[in-house]
Amino acid sequence: MDFGISDKMKIVLEMINEFVDKELIPFEKEFLNNDFKELLPILKEKRALVKKMELWGPNHPVELGGMGLSMVEHGLVSEALGRTPIGHYVFGCQAPDAGNIEILHLYATEEQKKKYLEPLTAGDIRSCFAMTEVDMPGSNPVMLETTAIKDGKDYIINGHKWYTSGADGSNFSIVMAVTNPDAPVYAQASMIIVPTDTPGFNLVRNIPVMGHSGSDYSSHGEILFQSCRVPQSNLLGQEGMGFILAQDRLGPGRIHHCMRWLGICNRAFDLMCKRASTRKISPDGKTLSSKQIIQEWISESAAEIQAARLMTLYAAWRIDTVGAKEARDDIAMIKFVVANTMQKVIDRALQVHGGLGMTDDTILAYLYRHERAARIYDGADEVHKSSIARHILRKFK
Repeated sequence: MDFGISDKMKIVLEMINEFVDKELIPFEKEFLNNDFKELLPILKEKRALVKKMELWGPNHPVELGGMGLSMVEHGLVSEALGRTPIGHYVFGCQAPDAGNIEILHLYATEEQKKKYLEPLTAGDIRSCFAMTEVDMPGSNPVMLETTAIKDGKDYIINGHKWYTSGADGSNFSIVMAVTNPDAPVYAQASMIIVPTDTPGFNLVRNIPVMGHSGSDYSSHGEILFQSCRVPQSNLLGQEGMGFILAQDRLGPGRIHHCMRWLGICNRAFDLMCKRASTRKISPDGKTLSSKQIIQEWISESAAEIQAARLMTLYAAWRIDTVGAKEARDDIAMIKFVVANTMQKVIDRALQVHGGLGMTDDTILAYLYRHERAARIYDGADEVHKSSIARHILRKFK
């Protein structure tokens, strides 16, 4: 295998890292201390700069105005952007829009592409993805209560969703709902496009996560569908294909997440090393870095980040070469390995910062609050571990 990149890609990464360092990291104080909605005009200006540099939409197809990068290439970009919470948004490759763009590109009709995909990839609108349900286990996605029942030429959708990220301010949602209750279990659900201004699409609230509700893109919505009527022409793909579309969406999405988490690891690691090297702990000028336990945390973190990074690049390379289906175990492995690596690195960095780490004077407290969920969403750690074990054990039967 070869993770080498072209000279052009090296220049792209240098440009992105420089932009993150000069334009985005200095802006984080504004991000931490203001409502996201209030920052939209400034973020729009920064997005315009990215487009001018021809770095917009690194994972979008070229024909849609993106860079058309491979999985490995976009993984490296995602790592660079992950160093700041606003990186992916400013470059137009943020979740859940990135995943929605992928499935719209693969399965949308020409009419759907014109109405939803084109403005979405241009960054003119946002979308959300409504799958997780309040009363159903996210670890078993075939258990869905939301239904879409045919009525003439329409679907009538009823159900209760939450953790619909970025629902606040989005223009449409892709909704997972049961359309064929009598079909085999994996053919019961479909994905349907629902404009968020449709009567019956009710944003109940932005869910407080670790005490922060957020707004606009930086939020997680609770949605109540009450006799929400949309035309059957809003169906994505064929009826009953919901889980097939979900897998097409989640495979590449986990690479995006894991490389973003590695970017977070790098940021937390740098902050930890800087703090350890400058924080004086005695009158003779000794710093935290003189303590063996701190040295152990630094060496362990460096090794763990490197191991997680190589695992993720290998999974990305496998997707590029053999496809997501064949790489499913590799994808499942990185999901829990990288999430846990990130948790450990952030926690060590916060501990090294002491009381300062608990404040929003650094980015660490924000990362600690918002990235704990990495071990839950897109399949809890335990689910991925169980799935991998079953696949391994089959060979020994």
